[in-house]
Amino acid sequence: MSNTAVAPETGHPSPSSQPAVGSGKLERFIYDDAIVRAFAAATVVFAIVGMLVGLIIATQLAFPQTNVGWFHFGRLRPLHTNAVIFAFAGNALFTGIYYSSQRLLKARMFNDTLSWIHFWGWQLIIVAAAITLPLGITTGKEYAELEWPIDIAIAVIWVVFAINLFGTIAKRRERHMYVAIWFYIASILTVAILHIFNSLAIPVSPLKSYSLYAGIQDAMMQWWYGHNAVAFFLTTPFLGLMYYFMPKAAERPVFSYKLSILHFWSLVFIYMWAGPHHLHYTALPEWASSLGMLFSVVLWMPSWGGMINGLLTLRGAWNKVAEDPVLKFFVVGVTFYGMSTFEGPLLSIKSVNALSHYTDWTIAHVHSGALGWNGFISFGMLYWLAPRLFQAKLHSKKQAELHFWLGTVGMLLYIVPIYTAGVTQGLMWRAFDETGRLQYPDFVETVTRLMPMYWVRILGGTMYFTGVCLGAWNLLKTWMARPAAYADSVGEAAALDPNWTDPHPDTGKFMDWGWHRAWERKSLMFSVLVFLTVAASAIELIPTFLIQSNVPTIATVKPYTPLELAGREIYIAEGCYNCHSQMVRPFRAETERYGEYSKPGEFVYDHPFQWGSRRIGPDLHRVGGKYPHLWHVRHFENPPAVVANSIMPAFGWLISDDLNWPQVEKNVNGMAMIGVPYGDYVKAGTAEAHARAQAKEIADAIALEGGPKSLESKQVVAVIAYLQRLGKDIKGETAAKPVAKVDGAAAAAAAGGGQ
Repeated sequence: MSNTAVAPETGHPSPSSQPAVGSGKLERFIYDDAIVRAFAAATVVFAIVGMLVGLIIATQLAFPQTNVGWFHFGRLRPLHTNAVIFAFAGNALFTGIYYSSQRLLKARMFNDTLSWIHFWGWQLIIVAAAITLPLGITTGKEYAELEWPIDIAIAVIWVVFAINLFGTIAKRRERHMYVAIWFYIASILTVAILHIFNSLAIPVSPLKSYSLYAGIQDAMMQWWYGHNAVAFFLTTPFLGLMYYFMPKAAERPVFSYKLSILHFWSLVFIYMWAGPHHLHYTALPEWASSLGMLFSVVLWMPSWGGMINGLLTLRGAWNKVAEDPVLKFFVVGVTFYGMSTFEGPLLSIKSVNALSHYTDWTIAHVHSGALGWNGFISFGMLYWLAPRLFQAKLHSKKQAELHFWLGTVGMLLYIVPIYTAGVTQGLMWRAFDETGRLQYPDFVETVTRLMPMYWVRILGGTMYFTGVCLGAWNLLKTWMARPAAYADSVGEAAALDPNWTDPHPDTGKFMDWGWHRAWERKSLMFSVLVFLTVAASAIELIPTFLIQSNVPTIATVKPYTPLELAGREIYIAEGCYNCHSQMVRPFRAETERYGEYSKPGEFVYDHPFQWGSRRIGPDLHRVGGKYPHLWHVRHFENPPAVVANSIMPAFGWLISDDLNWPQVEKNVNGMAMIGVPYGDYVKAGTAEAHARAQAKEIADAIALEGGPKSLESKQVVAVIAYLQRLGKDIKGETAAKPVAKVDGAAAAAAAGGGQ
């Protein structure tokens, strides 16, 4: 810690305490604040959209009748997560990066055209996501649902963003790169790595592709991406924003430069290894999830180092915190960062994860980070920026205060009941009575018990959303008070002197920290070191991908039939993976409820894997043959008529809509291209014919059971074919067989343990 005066933009020792970094005449230049205003406006718009969709799907869980047609929970949940992560948080971090980078580097952005290509390209990607996801166009990979054309667009726009920022770094007038820039560099490089490798797929049509990975390899890659997308899209860039905007708002220097260095390098190295802890007790090799747990627990230390560095920056400024709503947002945001980064390592511990996984506990954890950390840092930043961007006084400080309290209380009312719901679920699922039987054998019992907690969540979500709308109004009114023409935001600095010498030379002693100041001067070397640090975690993936013994095969496991594959695509399109898992863990409570625990070799043809991360409905990995075909028809048609108190939406259109038969052949051909043994179908071109024949068998069986006739061309038979296949291969069975005639009452009576 040092009490040395700081430069207003860099946070480094002030010019009065060190030699000038430039030579010759001072250069004057104009910052590009227009692009910052554009990203700020998009942030506000998508905050409203993302939170509104979240409130809608929370209502759909508590009041299932609000699921209307295609706009049901399964399709809207990915829209919500993508809107909050990539639209709201994404635009917020771009707002902060474009504003702070120019000031920290003493340079206008590298290229104005690239800035606007980035802005409009990103907004078009968001619009494409908003159109495709509700239409069921999805890869089925959590947080990576967007199909291949959009994935390519994301990669292109991300490269545009990278060129613009690295170009600005290259032409900077500030010799040293401030800590915020370190985090921006790490975020850009790592997100590119994660997105590219997790999105590798074979396109089979303009809006359909198959992941190159299958089963446990796909799961390993997905959670290497999923965990680190949270790390390097929702954490590291926001830490960069914290390191810039919190000291600016508090008018205090960052607490510790040395702690910043330790925080940064330990975080970017450790974070990348922690992903497998999301897959405890699954078919993933135990060594992989144990390694993920180890790094997750260690991750607690650098995370809290960052939190401490942020909060202690406010030393001596607590009176200002009481008066300034901007600092209130920052303090609560950083506090929630600390809470989330303590809870994350806690949830990675196997004994805790055994209780929490698949429950709403995980949902509460995610929302405490998203609403508390990302949300409050973003709103605090926007309130601080508004007078500077719009060159007008903030419309209402009181409204900003009210927004803060609505958000804080609403957030607590949102997450506390969901924490309670998660623990309740976990304990009920594993409870046995005095006779040694499951105390709650019907899954729906655990769902109905949560309803009061879901109602309270809606209240909390409504308060938080009201605060967002109030904040949007406050910012809009500030914008409306802007001058007729904005004054240029002028910067002034000397060009870099190539003969300049560092006043803090590297003495060769680690704790002198001069070595790091030397790294900060060399942006290319610094970026390469960051890349190597994060890329080292790829070592973790190699054994799962290259050592065959990690994925022992099972002779009876065969590829899905063409009709079953088509049904799987409908299952994914409807977002069923958002409510159902397909992974029976090796716990007595789960094997008693669902059947034999899941084996690695059962998933070798699953592109993508469908293990899920939440159980609003029961696990489906052993559902094949559990119910007659007609039970499934009635269940899709009207779930509560078959399973009392079910909150599952009705899927009546599956019974009325025709299957896309030409797509069946394309799906099989695409799977064959990535190694699934469909060669006979491809050579003979018989995939569609085989699918039609199997559909006829299932439709005839449904009619025999007393159900509707002539369903052989409908989507429902494909989904039934897929569901009836699940879990059969482990028994050596490859297809569901027709059963005796069952009337509607009998089908309803067969609902024990249903959804």
